[in-house]
Amino acid sequence: MANKPQYGLGKGLGALLGGEDLSELRKPVGYINKEVVSKEGKPQDTSDVLRIPVDMIEPNPYQPRMNFDSEALRELADSIRTFGLIQPITVRRKGDGKYQIISGERRYRASTMAGMDMIPAYIRDASEQGMLEMAIVENIQRENLDPIEVAMSYQRLMEECRLTQEQMADRVGKKRASVANQLRLLKLPAKVQHDLKVGLVSVGHAKVLLGIEDPLTQEALCDAIVKNGLSVRQLEDKIKALESKPAPKKKADEPQELPPMYYRLLENIGRYVGENGISLRRGKDGKGSLTIRFDSDAQAEEFLKALDHQR
Repeated sequence: MANKPQYGLGKGLGALLGGEDLSELRKPVGYINKEVVSKEGKPQDTSDVLRIPVDMIEPNPYQPRMNFDSEALRELADSIRTFGLIQPITVRRKGDGKYQIISGERRYRASTMAGMDMIPAYIRDASEQGMLEMAIVENIQRENLDPIEVAMSYQRLMEECRLTQEQMADRVGKKRASVANQLRLLKLPAKVQHDLKVGLVSVGHAKVLLGIEDPLTQEALCDAIVKNGLSVRQLEDKIKALESKPAPKKKADEPQELPPMYYRLLENIGRYVGENGISLRRGKDGKGSLTIRFDSDAQAEEFLKALDHQR
């Protein structure tokens, strides 16, 4: 049996294909003869992919993604120039003859960067609620939204479409607990949400921070994560160490300087009950209490006689 030819990795795919240049075989996908308007000027109504002029397409106002990576868009635009838009966008027909994006805004933006004047699209009838649901679900499942964008998308869908968490979970194909945990991220302080959004802290870090009730402590721990590169385990250990420390003792109130009249009061009453027979408490606002202790009825009577004598 003859030995099969061996191809080294260094020779590349060209060796496997005989060195043939395949660039001519890979024409950009164009969807020829599938314009959205027929030669007779009538809109086509078909489930097939149709080409729509760029100036007839409008962005989706319910688009949950707020930031598009410029470098990734350029890379996608380069791919579209070479291969065309392999995956068409999805739009809905509006009453003014325009088309509004339901899903695929990233592909639409990259297509315009690539200089395309016609963009292939699926046309679907959808209400505004349906548009919002489809746009969010498509993005969550395929576009890698950051955790805060996902949480905000869930919140918008629940508020604007009046969905429960259970209904939300059904829409996005997630467990209810997963949706609930994602929504909890929006309870974090703005600083923590920012760092989670830009990738300075992870969702794992955020879940641990959610176990802390005090927002200032959450922010301080977030700073420690960013500054020291703490892992989730190290963060947990740090929190345990903080919780194991005894609460700082309250400093004893420093003695206050009393107005002169109080010293005179203590001195006068002390003549009859002694220095240990009287105590005085006074707050910063001037409110307080005076306590007099007697050793016997005779001492109390002597004090009473002194008061009568002062009348």
